[in-house]
Amino acid sequence: MNSWECGVCGYVHKEEKPPEKCPVCEAPEKMFKNLNQEQKTVDKPDTAAVQENKPEPAAVQEKIVEKRWRCTVCGYIHTGVEPPEKCPVCDAPKKMFVEIDADGKALTEVKAEEIDSAMASGAGKGQKQSLSLFEKFANFSLKHHLHPISVHFPNGMIPAVVVFLGLSVYFNILPLETAAYYNLIFVLVTLPLVLLTGFIEWQKRYKGIKSAIFITKITCSLIVLALLSVLVFWRLIDPQVVAAGSPSRFIYLGLSAGLLAVAGIAGFLGGKLLFGRRG
Repeated sequence: MNSWECGVCGYVHKEEKPPEKCPVCEAPEKMFKNLNQEQKTVDKPDTAAVQENKPEPAAVQEKIVEKRWRCTVCGYIHTGVEPPEKCPVCDAPKKMFVEIDADGKALTEVKAEEIDSAMASGAGKGQKQSLSLFEKFANFSLKHHLHPISVHFPNGMIPAVVVFLGLSVYFNILPLETAAYYNLIFVLVTLPLVLLTGFIEWQKRYKGIKSAIFITKITCSLIVLALLSVLVFWRLIDPQVVAAGSPSRFIYLGLSAGLLAVAGIAGFLGGKLLFGRRG
């Protein structure tokens, strides 16, 4: 039996031949690669070359097996004699890699004490019962991909906010400023769901590891929350903050542009986690 990996989404198909199309992303058959062929060896020199050069028996090159290692945090697969010092996708350390066979099955395990998890330990029975509802929601979120679904709402509206505010400031179009304000309110209302599902993804799927990419992503999310709150409540307190002649309108516009930039960084890091393993 062969193992075929989709070059688009990473789906692994275990049959003699690859499927006509990927059941996950519907990529065509030609996008699949044979994982069994990747676990190859460096061949010995051919007989003619050995006889021509007359090498000593000790000089005959032995077979060197290339191993495959999978990051247990993000799923990145590395081919080599040893795993990398750190994962190029999620920055997980070397100890978080496990060796896998041609079928993608782990040959080793990561010790529990080596996982740098941010989850609270030592919870009692009462706490476990109180978290049962949260655990159900967490499982539902992971199964149905609530984080990537929920994050599309603010990511789609924040650019519109900046455009509306820019047009309102430069052309004094008040309805666009009002539309931007209501969009900011909607984003602020939906952001808690984005943060909660993102936290669940980090804790459950990525084992709560505290690498640079996750710390940066969390920091960006908190900055987005802070900027959103400032923009909404500033406009609530001073409805004329973006009006013509207001000394603060360009500061307000600058904060909205900063909001877009920070949200873009968070989105870029999320994309790196999801798609960085594809190279």
